[in-house]
Order: sequence, then structure tokens, then C-alpha cells
Amino acid sequence: MIFQSVDYLLFLLVVLAAYWSLPHRGQNVVLLLAGYVFYGYVHPWYCILLGATTLVDFTCTQLMESQPVRKRFWLGCVLLSNFTVLATFKYFGFFTDNLVALLRATGMQVASPVFHMLLPAGVSFYTFQSCAYAVDVYRGEVKARRNLLDYAVYVAFFPQLVAGPIERASHLLAQVERQRRFDPVVVRDALFLFLWGLMKKRVIADTAALYCNKAFSLRDSSFPIVWAGVICFCVQIYADFSAYTDMARGSAKLLGFELRQNFNHPWLAQSPGDFWRRWHMSLSAWFRDYVFIPLGGSRCSEGLVARNLMLTFLLSGLWHGASWNFVLWGGWWGVWLVIWRGLDRWAPGFTQGTGAMRVLARWAVTMVMMNIGWLMFREQNLHELVREITTSPFSASAKDWRIGGFFVALMAIYSVPLWIHAALEQPLLEKWDGRRDRWTGFAAQSAGGVAIALLLCLLASKVSSDFIYFQF
Repeated sequence: MIFQSVDYLLFLLVVLAAYWSLPHRGQNVVLLLAGYVFYGYVHPWYCILLGATTLVDFTCTQLMESQPVRKRFWLGCVLLSNFTVLATFKYFGFFTDNLVALLRATGMQVASPVFHMLLPAGVSFYTFQSCAYAVDVYRGEVKARRNLLDYAVYVAFFPQLVAGPIERASHLLAQVERQRRFDPVVVRDALFLFLWGLMKKRVIADTAALYCNKAFSLRDSSFPIVWAGVICFCVQIYADFSAYTDMARGSAKLLGFELRQNFNHPWLAQSPGDFWRRWHMSLSAWFRDYVFIPLGGSRCSEGLVARNLMLTFLLSGLWHGASWNFVLWGGWWGVWLVIWRGLDRWAPGFTQGTGAMRVLARWAVTMVMMNIGWLMFREQNLHELVREITTSPFSASAKDWRIGGFFVALMAIYSVPLWIHAALEQPLLEKWDGRRDRWTGFAAQSAGGVAIALLLCLLASKVSSDFIYFQF
């Protein structure tokens, strides 16, 4: 079930009607049933996997507290079970394909596997969320929950189940356990946020997808076509994923929940680190807290810091997909973070200077790095990737340059709402903070809602696609 479908809107209306008519415990029952209906809507067997993960993690975390001398063992059981499921469904085909290729390279005649496992939607997200809860219990940062209903709702909370944000127990589970009340002002904010996300998906992301797919479907495409396609993908993936997050947060607000922010205008980033503090923030925080810091973080020698960064980002790349291009993408960002740390020491005037030209130069370098990374992310054929990166701009025809220029100009026009939002969001929030129930905020949101509705009616793409991050 996808957020931009009529099925989801009808599902959400039914859930809301039942949810707000019940007391707290009844609300949690509705949320649990809704989570499993939402998750098993297309493939009901997904629910078996979700339920098994929930029961194993719930039981093992309780045993951590009741048997403290064996809590390392029970944590190991949680991590082993979760990552075995993830590895089996997500990386089985990747491992077998590469093993067959390696054996064939040595001269052995090996048959390719005749089947590949279907990847359950959202398994990477709820696996990381469950593991974070178990590690937090192990560290003593949260208490193991005794109420299976509440914990099951935390794992299967449908607005963020399939593509995040990846929540922590201290934030989301605490909201599951407390009383929630209906607030018309929050509902107004939720509807505006959902509508804004729907516009980003249907108008911007889906339109960008059409031109991106055209550019990458061409054989032996020229330099301007390749990089115009990358620009289209840059617009598509940001509008697409941030749209999902906005619609998830809007759906959660309608239920009285507040999900964490997952994007903070990444196109304004001025360094690799700044980009990852703005892009997919919940995943970045997860890898920081559960991979980078346990490896030693930045409180060690520069060589070890470089190792920690590279390992963290290689794993992050592999998390995104069972393909070598994702590993290269993660490695690309790891290398640049290491290089930028060196620049911080040897060229602080560039990395920390406040002059307009230095700020602009940092932004331009970061945008170039980001888009080269997006080419690695989008192109899964490594031979094509090498060809596209090494394609000369001087071999392109004038027609190709005109086509590429048209694609880029079109994306510039369609991305205008994103730039306006980046420029106005913080000033408007500061201006209306504390006055959200007054006519000023209501009038502004109403005007914005009308503008968004007009854009949806006039410019929505005729072809809609699944959210990109559903595949992860």
C-alpha cells in the first residue's frame, strides 16, 4: 500500500475513525492491526516475518534484564536473528551471484542459481529499529518493555514501517505508551504536511523520474545526456524520499505521534559531513551511534578515524542495496569525508572560512561530489558506470547538448518549490512559533494548501511510481 494511492487514503480514514473513538489501549490495538494490514496488503506472508522478529526481540530483551550475567548472549541472539533474516532475503542473491562469478573466473563450471528471494518491503528499516532497541536495552539506556502490545506497535507503526524514519524506543515507544489527545491545530499541520509531501511526489519526483529514466535508458549516451540524467535523478530522489517522510510524518501526526525529521534541506550542505547531517538523518544517526562510535569514532588517531569512516560508509552503502554500485557509492562518501578531515587541518581557510566566495565554493564542491555519488547510486551496471564517468564532453553533438540543457532547465523549474521551501521554512517557523492557533498561521497554511492543490491539479505526472526507498 503506497501513500499516494486511493487505497491508502481510504485505509487511513477508516483507521482514524476507529482510532479516535477508543481509549488508549484500544487505540494501540487499532494501530497494531492497521500496521499488519498495511504491511501485508500485497504479500500477507510479510506479516509472519514481522511478527517473528517482534517476538524474538521482545523475549530476548526481557531476558537481558532478568539474566544480566547473560545479557551479552541475549543481545547476540537478537543481532544474529535480525541480521540473518536481513542477509538471507536481501543479500542471498548478491552473494550467490558473486560466488558463481568468482568460481567461473577460476575455470570451474558452475550453474547459476535458478531462483532469487523476494525482498520483504521495509525489512532493512524495521530490522535496524529493532536492533537499536535491543542495543539500548543492553546499554541500560532504555528499559525492556513488558507489554507485548506496545512493543509490537513500535515495530509495526505503519506510517514509518516501510521506509522510516528509523525511530528510537526512547522517542517512538514512549509515545506509544502515553495517552494521546485529538488536537485540531496538530491535525491542520498534519494535513498540510501530507499534502506538501503528496505534491513533491506526484509533481516533482514522478516528473523527474520520467526524464531520468529516459536519459539512463539510452545506449552509449553522451556526456550532456548522462549528467542531465544525474541532475534529474538528484531532483527525483530528494523529492521522492523527502515526500515519503513528509507523508509519513503527516500520517503520524493525525494519530497524535511526532516522528523525527529525516531531511534538513541537503541541497544547502557545504561539506560531506554537513550533507550527511541533512540527508536521511535517522539512518546517519543510526550508523553514527551503533557503528562509527563503537568502532572508536573520532577519538583516536587519524588513521583509525579514516578506517572507522570508511567501514561505516561502506556498510551504509551495502545497506542500501545488494549491488557493488552501492558499495562504491558508500566508499565514495567515505573517501571524501576522510579528505575533508584533512582539509580541515591543512586548509581551514577553505573549509571553515565565512566569506561569500568560500561558502559558495564549498557548496559547489559538495554539490559536485553529491551528483557524482548519485551517478554511482543510480547506475547498477559497473561497465556502464565506468563508461559514463569517463565519457568526454567534447564528443557530444550539439543536439545532445540541447537535449541535456532542456532536461536541466526543466528540473530547475520543477525544483523551484523545494528552493522556496528551503528559503522560507525557518523564518516562517520562527515568526509563527507560539501563535500556531492564530489566524496568521491558519491563513498562511490555507494559502499554501491552495497553491499546492493547484500544482497537483495542473502539473501532477500522469505516471506514478513506487517510492525509491521501498527497494531498500
